Amino acid sequence: MTSIYEEVQIAIHGIWSRRWLALAVAWGVALLGWLVVSLIPNSYESRARVYIEAQSILSPTPGTAPVDQMQQLDQIRQTLTSVDNLVQVVKGTDLAKTVQTDRDIGDKVSALKANITIVSQQNNMFEIAAKSADRSMSDRQNAIVSQQVVNKLLDILGQENMTGGKATTSQTLRILDGQIQARAKDLANAEQRRVDFEQKNIGMLPGSGSIGTRIDQTRGELSQIESQIMAAQSELAGINGQLASTPQTIDVGGGGGTAGVSPLGQAMGELAQARARGWTDSHPDVVAIKRQIAALRGAGSGTGSAATMTRTPNPAYIQLRSLQTEKGAALSALQARRGDLAGQMGGMTAKQVEEPGIAAEATRLGRDYDALKAQYDKLVADREETRLRGDVQSEAGLFRVRLIDPPGLPSAPAKPNRPLLLVGVLIAAIGAGLGLAFVLGQLQTTYATAGRLERATGIPVMGAISETLGAAAIAKRRRMLGILAGAGGGLFVMCLALVVLEFVQRGMAA
Repeated sequence: MTSIYEEVQIAIHGIWSRRWLALAVAWGVALLGWLVVSLIPNSYESRARVYIEAQSILSPTPGTAPVDQMQQLDQIRQTLTSVDNLVQVVKGTDLAKTVQTDRDIGDKVSALKANITIVSQQNNMFEIAAKSADRSMSDRQNAIVSQQVVNKLLDILGQENMTGGKATTSQTLRILDGQIQARAKDLANAEQRRVDFEQKNIGMLPGSGSIGTRIDQTRGELSQIESQIMAAQSELAGINGQLASTPQTIDVGGGGGTAGVSPLGQAMGELAQARARGWTDSHPDVVAIKRQIAALRGAGSGTGSAATMTRTPNPAYIQLRSLQTEKGAALSALQARRGDLAGQMGGMTAKQVEEPGIAAEATRLGRDYDALKAQYDKLVADREETRLRGDVQSEAGLFRVRLIDPPGLPSAPAKPNRPLLLVGVLIAAIGAGLGLAFVLGQLQTTYATAGRLERATGIPVMGAISETLGAAAIAKRRRMLGILAGAGGGLFVMCLALVVLEFVQRGMAA
């Protein structure tokens, strides 16, 4: 512990013995540093935040998706600092007063490109910042220019919003019109080729569509006809069976009936109608009618006589004969249609086998025409939708731009932080002076304490004699100490004065 204390004493003695050198170095470093800080130009910065939202009035533009809309948004953000836009900024702000030639405008544009930043934040939020540190202008002018630059960029963003959609729509319409004209020409040529081919091979290609397609259609229709024929044959067979078991005439007694028809005849007619509808013998109505017929027959056999019985045509037989004729005619028509379809399919199959190249060519021409027609119809629909979108965007704009934080007039420079730099220079100057005095004290061989002399020589030191000064020497030393304190305090006073001056200049600029 004693050794450390002694080393501290030695260091302090070395610095103190070179105090004037340390003070001179501190003043020199401080003055030089403060001069450098004063030469750093003030940079004023103005900021604004905007929220940009894609319009959702219509569905996405043909051929685009929500991701493409965000790419358009990024493209507008990137082109906001294009050369043309920055030239507008120079001419639309106070920077126009500082330019004379095109070269001056180019220099200002280059400076603006380096001093303008557009940062994309979350949720479609963008921050636009502009700095101004022009040495040819005062601090207040730089502050005003930074605000003007941000305002001009916001105006250009609004113009891009209104005109960007129109330009995009016009370009899209020109492209679509060109494609539609090309597709219309190709479609007309394809249609003409198909017409010429059909006229040339009119005997080989009856009807519409390719031979294979028409064969498939005929085969499907023939399958339906076969099903209908089987159903008609089944119905006709059922009617024939019922007709075979139904008598042509029936015995009618003297009992009354309606319109000359006996009750038994009416019941037989109802039974025939029920069976014609497809009802089976287990149907409740059929069972009831049979019971009624049995009761009528039993009543007739018990009360009538052969003299009073007469034979009359059976109404059920007559109705079944009518149904037989109707079903037979329908079956004959279906069979005739089946024969016609079979003949057509056989003829088309033979033609397909005999002329396979014609069928393939007809299929290819039809396929090409259908594909071109579908493309043409889609392009026409896209053109109308794009035109409608352009009309809407002319009124509403491509994006919805909302200003969140307007650009303000900066009251203090963003860079540099001159008060902090001034204090930092003062600390660095004091450190430089003390450090130089310490280093020189370590380089020179002196013995500030008796202990250090004893360790260096290896000889015991009996004692040390302190310095004795007279009254005149003491008075002189006090004067020198006052001068040292005044010079050292002057550093702090100078630093404080510079800091106060900086704040005064900021107030004047604001």
